[in-house]
Amino acid sequence: MRSPAFPRNTDKRESRRAMEGGGRKGRRSAVLLPWLLALALALPLAHARTLRFVTLLYRHGDRSPVKAYPRDPYQESAWPQGFGQLSQEGMRQQWDLGQALRRRYNDFLNASYNRQEIFIRSTDFDRTLMSAEANLAGLYPPEGQQVFRPNVSWQPIPVHTVPDSLERLLKFPLSHCPRYEQLQNETRQTAEYVNETIENMEFLEMVANMTGIQDVTLETVWSIYDTLFCERAHKMPLPAWVTTKVMTKLQQLKDFSFEFLFGIHRRVEKSRLQGGVLLSQIRKNLTLAINASAPSHLKMLMYSAHDTTLVALQMALDVYNGKQAPYASCHIFELFQEDDGNVSVEMFFRNESGKEPYPLQLPGCEQRCSLQKFLQLTEPVIPQNWKQECQIANSIKDIEFIVGLAVCGCILFLLIVLLLTVIFRAKSQPPGYRHISDEGEEQP
Repeated sequence: MRSPAFPRNTDKRESRRAMEGGGRKGRRSAVLLPWLLALALALPLAHARTLRFVTLLYRHGDRSPVKAYPRDPYQESAWPQGFGQLSQEGMRQQWDLGQALRRRYNDFLNASYNRQEIFIRSTDFDRTLMSAEANLAGLYPPEGQQVFRPNVSWQPIPVHTVPDSLERLLKFPLSHCPRYEQLQNETRQTAEYVNETIENMEFLEMVANMTGIQDVTLETVWSIYDTLFCERAHKMPLPAWVTTKVMTKLQQLKDFSFEFLFGIHRRVEKSRLQGGVLLSQIRKNLTLAINASAPSHLKMLMYSAHDTTLVALQMALDVYNGKQAPYASCHIFELFQEDDGNVSVEMFFRNESGKEPYPLQLPGCEQRCSLQKFLQLTEPVIPQNWKQECQIANSIKDIEFIVGLAVCGCILFLLIVLLLTVIFRAKSQPPGYRHISDEGEEQP
């Protein structure tokens, strides 16, 4: 009988192969390890970042036109709330922007409204005030105790403003600035402005004839485009003369009018008198926000304003793309603090609903720009004394000097008249009784 078969003993051979393979892997690791260490040391260390503060500036949502031209078939009665008012579409645009901000800053802002975290400032216009409110409805839908009425997904949140006559921060161009008016007059003499006028003279005359406006210029044509744009956006049939080609040309001239307001000639000085005023306040807020000793818990500052506000600011930053800011477009400043103590500013611009904001890079700096360099690069457009740079103080002194001269002249004139009157009366008065001496009097 054959012996039973036993399995072959392979444990020693497999163990030896495993040890040899491990040895080869060990040798490869030993060779690669110095290279991996060198590469790790060469790469910059990734620091954790903490978002500290956000400033937002957005344009109001879709609206009715601010006015109609004389021959416009759609006068103010054609619009539900009249001229310059936020539409239902504008409300939806701002609500969408609020929802987008909620998604972006959900881990930064409190889920429910906290008055210490956010401050909202608007110009004193119905459309900007209502835009802010619609935006906040998307950003802070009420939950729990903040629901004050069942089935009402809204809560009142304060929006601050100042009277339009006192607005010196969010409405541009700022008025009552003689130096700015002088710069605008100089801009009208530049070759770019003169050539643009000559090239479009025939077109501007045609628009004047069709609209019934006596004088249409590069500076006023924007209002005609605005009216036609609003009517087209609201599905109103346009007059036959308003072709696609005409609308394209009007749009180009409208964009040029924005350039005229804040650029073309002496952009930096214009910015000091206009958009630099707002940028100066934004810089102050960024600096205060990074101060650990500051008692404020403010996380977000929100400005609700106009297309000219955005253009003035972006022209001051030298990041303007040459196109009118769309409805509900939003310029974002984000302030970060790194674990190593560095502080940086990043800018973004949301100019299309449904898409993430795209980064804006300050010329001369990286996208992640240190706060110190951001302040340094923007310093040239920050006014040190706005009234003085506008030459308002000089004008007031001139007026005071002229008034003073006039008053002195009047006083001197009255004194001369008074003196002449006294002299005249003295000469015309009849002689009175004279004292007769007894001396020489004949004696009886």
